[in-house]
Amino acid sequence: MTILILWLIGGAAAYLLGSVPFGFLIAKTRGLDIRKLGSGNIGATNVFRSVSKPLGILTFALDFLKGFCGVQLIPALAAALAGVSCGNDMYLPVFCGALTVAGHNWSCFLGFKGGKGVATSAGLLLGLSPAGVGIAFAAWLVLFLATRYVSVASIGAAAVLAVAVWPLHLKAQGLWFPAVLTLLALLAIWKHRSNIARLRAGTESRIQFGKRTVRTGE
Repeated sequence: MTILILWLIGGAAAYLLGSVPFGFLIAKTRGLDIRKLGSGNIGATNVFRSVSKPLGILTFALDFLKGFCGVQLIPALAAALAGVSCGNDMYLPVFCGALTVAGHNWSCFLGFKGGKGVATSAGLLLGLSPAGVGIAFAAWLVLFLATRYVSVASIGAAAVLAVAVWPLHLKAQGLWFPAVLTLLALLAIWKHRSNIARLRAGTESRIQFGKRTVRTGE
């Protein structure tokens, strides 16, 4: 029963943390509804392009921290509240991290709608697989500099991560761990399906440094 309570507390706390819509709240400080601007997405890129660059960066940092805290802080707090030790078991951190991403993507505070989960997933992965994040970030940077499409960079980084986690973690953690990380990466790609449609139609917008545009890739 104690273990069940531990997982219930951890899962609920992780989902609620992930559901905090920082992009929406930050835009509201300017009297704006981010859902009615640019792509309508609550993510950092839309805030960056439709509200302001500093606030977009702040949104990314806060969404990133949600993912990191989901795997590093929430399990420890849940264990303390349940009066047990979670030790070095990776199951609870992965469970909490996944629910943090789910909260961001389907926020209970926004009618179960949300962002694409790229920044939140990156924070989660930093807590679970720093090497995987390093490889994915390198891929993101190369693709972004080559194309200036945030969506292309994010999709490409997720695809690289889905492959990279297998040699990094299969031997040490077993099949389940890279499989879950791969599923999270594929979820991020699936959440970009509207961007993929715009890329195919030639209507997706690039980041224009020093300029303000309306559409977004995130």
